[in-house]
Amino acid sequence: MADASPKFRPPELLPREAEAASEEAGIDVSHEGLEFWQIMIAGSIAGVIEHTAMFPVDTLKTRMQTRCSTLRSAPDGLRHALTSILRLEGPLGLYRGIGAMGLGAAPAHAVYFSVYEMAKKYLSRGNPNNPAAHAASGVLATVASDAVFTPMDTVKQRLQLKSSPYKGVSDCVARVFREEGYRAFYASYKTTVVMNAPFTAVHFATYEASKRALMELSPDNSLDERLFVHATAGAAAGALAAVVTTPLDVVKTQLQCQGVCGCERFSSSSIMGVAGAVIKRDGFRGLMRGWKPRMLFHAPAAAICWSSYEASKSFFQRFNERKNTHPEPEVIPPCFLIFPILFLKQKCSAVLKNKYRNNDAMIFL
Repeated sequence: MADASPKFRPPELLPREAEAASEEAGIDVSHEGLEFWQIMIAGSIAGVIEHTAMFPVDTLKTRMQTRCSTLRSAPDGLRHALTSILRLEGPLGLYRGIGAMGLGAAPAHAVYFSVYEMAKKYLSRGNPNNPAAHAASGVLATVASDAVFTPMDTVKQRLQLKSSPYKGVSDCVARVFREEGYRAFYASYKTTVVMNAPFTAVHFATYEASKRALMELSPDNSLDERLFVHATAGAAAGALAAVVTTPLDVVKTQLQCQGVCGCERFSSSSIMGVAGAVIKRDGFRGLMRGWKPRMLFHAPAAAICWSSYEASKSFFQRFNERKNTHPEPEVIPPCFLIFPILFLKQKCSAVLKNKYRNNDAMIFL
């Protein structure tokens, strides 16, 4: 039977009258008793799991949004994109650029969640039911995390392109820096922030509101039920935010992939300029290209991310409780979910190098 006492319920979901009792019991209401490095590790784990699980859908979105000029008359549906990749490149084609994603997602999500938690603690000022504070905290978090993730996101999307000219992550980084300069890595940063600011505001506000509403339906729930609540609220928030911000995502992708594989090159990184070029070329429908895979990506991705994040936080909460009850020597932080992924990637890379020495599959590494 679930224990519904304040000690075992998420502090941010406690009613205001319970906050005083929680503080007397030694619970940090804002950060749930977690240390800063624990929040960062929980965020890193959530980010790596989320992006790894949903990477094939992200590849489909990128292909649909960067259809080259020579292929404008070809079908651009989700099914066509999937069958084309599987027929011409095989299943590995869906994972080209996953190495760049891994290098960017872990640190970016560590920054993302740590900034969000700190900003929420400061802006909420003791009121856990403040959607404006949640939205503002999310915007601050995305501005910081996008500065970390944008360079690797640019590399990832260039590797995801059909017939990408780059051999791998290091080759792409070196050639882009040599041929276009460091500014190319941040050409889409302004657009990314402009896109992710409303995305994150809608996402976090919807997530917190949905989570609280679902928890009120069943306040005396178990840990498994709470994870289901986080996943459901995250999926709803991700789907809504994804559809609303698709036009800006199209502009961002166009800027990141300009001049590669026949994609149009723009004279400036102006959002309105790129959007106007897309409308002139493909009509207003062009700004919504890829909305289906984008929604299919962000709904389950948000569910995976939030449930993984909350599960990691629960682990650290139990870890801290045992540590306070039975003090032991310091141990290495439990990155047990990251190390297996890196180990498997290393093994897969070695196998692919031997099997596909002259094959485009090497771009996956």
